Amino acid sequence: MIKISMHISRLFLGVVFLIAGINGFFVIFGSEPFIATSLAAMALFEFKYLLIAEKSLEVICGILLIVNQFIPLAIAILSPIVANIFLLHLFLDHSLLPLAIMLVLTFGVLLFYYRNNFMSLLERKPYSPH
Repeated sequence: MIKISMHISRLFLGVVFLIAGINGFFVIFGSEPFIATSLAAMALFEFKYLLIAEKSLEVICGILLIVNQFIPLAIAILSPIVANIFLLHLFLDHSLLPLAIMLVLTFGVLLFYYRNNFMSLLERKPYSPH
């Protein structure tokens, strides 16, 4: 059951981040986005380079999740993005809060499934070859 949940979560997050990233490039290039975006979120990106960096990471990680490659890396990269999305919609713009909650829950499933890949980050005195 947990493996099925992991695959569903991985594909859901992959599709969401791929579409959100592509949608963000429409905004970057001055076109109308094909999916409604949060005005509060767009206001935070005063400098285009931040939006370009975030949306590029979303596209790359979305693709990695969909093709099931480098999943722990994608999780590590998306962690601050997911946290920011959730906090933004929790405190500033409640319009997409249900989606933000769904992102956090599905992200949690992936994080739980791949937790052994991150356990060494929590070691107080990690192994050093020297």
